[in-house]
Amino acid sequence: MKIKKAIDRIPGGLMLVPLLLGACVHTFAPGAGKYFGSFTNGLISGTVPILAVWFFCMGATIDLRATGTVLRKSGTLLVTKMAVAWVATLVAAHFIPIDGIKTGLFAGLSVLAITTSMDMTNGGLYAAVMQQYGSREEAGAFVLMSVESGPLISMLILGATGVAFFEPRLFVGAVLPFLIGFALGNFDRDLRELFGRCVHPLIPFFGFALGNGIDLHVIATSGLPGIVLGLGVIVVTGIPLIFADRWIAGGNGAAGLAASSTAGAAVANPAIIGEMIPRFKPLVPAATAMVAAACLVTAILVPILTAMWVRRYRSRHGLNDDTHADEAVRPLSERDVHA
Repeated sequence: MKIKKAIDRIPGGLMLVPLLLGACVHTFAPGAGKYFGSFTNGLISGTVPILAVWFFCMGATIDLRATGTVLRKSGTLLVTKMAVAWVATLVAAHFIPIDGIKTGLFAGLSVLAITTSMDMTNGGLYAAVMQQYGSREEAGAFVLMSVESGPLISMLILGATGVAFFEPRLFVGAVLPFLIGFALGNFDRDLRELFGRCVHPLIPFFGFALGNGIDLHVIATSGLPGIVLGLGVIVVTGIPLIFADRWIAGGNGAAGLAASSTAGAAVANPAIIGEMIPRFKPLVPAATAMVAAACLVTAILVPILTAMWVRRYRSRHGLNDDTHADEAVRPLSERDVHA
């Protein structure tokens, strides 16, 4: 059976399929974890410890020896994405109650869902798209996107906009595993390779654990708002990212559009923040479902829109589709991403 290949055909499938399986377990057998106990309960309820290991491994993958071009492109996209998410949170906080929208077509939508869906780019999707439609340096610009991983950026934005207050120790606790992994990965290349191999295998495990906190009925009711939220992520973050890529990073806008997605790992952030801020806990199921829907929508549309953008750009400038083919199809080597 080709289970892995079937899952890979689904955008964000490595995260979303286990999440749906977990939601099925929670909906139809809500007491399964406590009934079996031990390691089975650990897999079902272990979102935080599994994510802690994943954040540590993500930190280890960041290499400080990236070239100036890669850092310029990556830094531009990172800062722009964070700034846009901050502005979107600030605006949303003026119109949406702190406990979310209770009734109507957008019932369940909250500032928590908006922030966590907009502040984190799908680095894997970005790298894959730019490997096909951009230069090697643009494809390597995902090097700093791992900084967005985890709840830290969401916490900073929610705190800076006055939506929530986090004690300093919580900020330290949120970023410490990432920083330790980052330090070890840069001190020892072998450790970077060791921990880096763990990043993708851990995704289905925390996806399954996250799903066990969601009722399928919540997913059904949050479907339409989640789709609208995904479209909003592309529009609200995509336009500033395109301009930043063209005016600051020196690109043609394609890299900015390719970065206008919601990361699969962002699905975990509402639950983590809900553990820190009790008043957010009632919002977690709906916010998680909406961020998951936004991840799926952006994973489908961003590659299509980026391809259309690149074709239009090349036709306007009299370039053939094969003009940058050699650059686009050649895989990144160590020489490309390191000084």
